[in-house]
Amino acid sequence: MRKAERLFELIQILRTSRKPITAGQIGEILEVSSRTIYRDIASLQAMRVPIAGEAGIGYIMRPGYDLPPPNFDIEEIEAMVVGLSLLNRTGDTSLQKAARRIYNKLEGLRTNLQNLHVDAWGADPPGKIELSEVRNAIRTEQKIRLEYFDQHGVRSERIILPVAMVYYVEVIVIAAWCELREAFRHFRADRVHACQFLDETFIGEGSKLREQWKHERGGNDETKRPKDYGNSTA
Repeated sequence: MRKAERLFELIQILRTSRKPITAGQIGEILEVSSRTIYRDIASLQAMRVPIAGEAGIGYIMRPGYDLPPPNFDIEEIEAMVVGLSLLNRTGDTSLQKAARRIYNKLEGLRTNLQNLHVDAWGADPPGKIELSEVRNAIRTEQKIRLEYFDQHGVRSERIILPVAMVYYVEVIVIAAWCELREAFRHFRADRVHACQFLDETFIGEGSKLREQWKHERGGNDETKRPKDYGNSTA
């Protein structure tokens, strides 16, 4: 997380907290050290953000500092509540954490949680691959080396050009161009035994590959299930 993003998240944590919160507690939420939080708070205070408190005791935002609330109608709020709740079914823990941060930022969501319930059953988090890093590799067009086991337990090593993540109730699938097969393949995240994010990139090719993948998949109809769903043809 970049510093600017972290400072924004820190402000949101303080403005929604009902009592003083320590640097250690903030650091756990943002996944950084207490020392980093001390420096961030000093930076914000230097910018005249009204943060009160001190190290070892805790920090709180003084009254009167707020951001203008976005205007959502009731159905828009309910759509966000359901949509964010459905992230609990993906098995993508970093997206689940992001959903909780959104809840904390939008007061309207927190007050509309009681009448809408989404079952949390869904995909298990994959144990051998960090999905946030895969999504970043898609954005930055970075190649990945996978150690992969197919539905028969056969092991292979692949270098892939990831183009998309496909979320189903039961599994998460990485859509990619496979250099070994010289074709698009779908890799179930729960069958990845190990992965390495390579320095080699495919800058400028990602959008074209993604459009080609969509075409081969059957157009832009996201409701269509790929032929290799559940039994990767990798």
